[in-house]
Amino acid sequence: MKCRILVLLTVWLGLQSYIASQAVATDAPEPLLPEAGNWSLIFADDFSGSELDPARWVTCYWWADDLCTNSGNKEMQLYSRKNLFLDNDTITMRADFDALIGPKERFFPYSSGMITSGIRYSEKPAPSRFAFQFGYVEVRAKPPAGKGLWSALWLLPDRLTSRPEIDIMEVLGDSGDKLRMHIHYRDKNDKRKSIGETLSVEDQTGGWQIYGLLWQPDRITWYLNGKAMWSVTDRHAIPTEKLYFLANLAVGGEWPGAPDKDTRFPADFLLDYVRIWQKP
Repeated sequence: MKCRILVLLTVWLGLQSYIASQAVATDAPEPLLPEAGNWSLIFADDFSGSELDPARWVTCYWWADDLCTNSGNKEMQLYSRKNLFLDNDTITMRADFDALIGPKERFFPYSSGMITSGIRYSEKPAPSRFAFQFGYVEVRAKPPAGKGLWSALWLLPDRLTSRPEIDIMEVLGDSGDKLRMHIHYRDKNDKRKSIGETLSVEDQTGGWQIYGLLWQPDRITWYLNGKAMWSVTDRHAIPTEKLYFLANLAVGGEWPGAPDKDTRFPADFLLDYVRIWQKP
């Protein structure tokens, strides 16, 4: 009898230890603020509810209310609200092999999801749900692997144009060991310019990553898991106007190319939280 009790006690203690270790492993980490000072949290969503907060997010670009794409990149997906899922305090943007008919009767072989803190087309000329000028952005995210999958976190102007644009991160699913960061802007002569950096890192598609961006009037610095990765100090390239936030999972297009036979669908791009701070 004593032997049986000892065995059961050992099993129970082991189970409690496992549960405790899992709880610690899934807790969101503390913010990786890059500088000391009196930071104020001005925007946050931990996706803890059962529905996407309509006061914070819309699910398409500003030129549509529902069902949209970026034709300029020749992407192969149509974004739809049905491809967004909230569960376990995360939001999932799911790309799937789907037959959808979009604007101008164009056929799209894939569907996917996106969120932005901007506006719907029918809300013009209202301001974005949330836009800001300078601060620190932090997103905990898990990009998917697979040829043709293109995960992105980025910022666009509140005045509904394509420039300036700050790409906090872009991850192509067939090269998860490459972190891509860009700024697209117009120079003093109104010519379209782009600067960027691609760095070799550990595979980002293998687990959760923390992406950060410190946007200051004289410098923009990109971070991965608390480590500074790249900086831009060219004043002509650094935006000085309000920008809003976007996250999306694109499929195909000129840059990532089409999915191949090894790309698995559905493919999920997960966000654990989006948080933005400013100094007073």
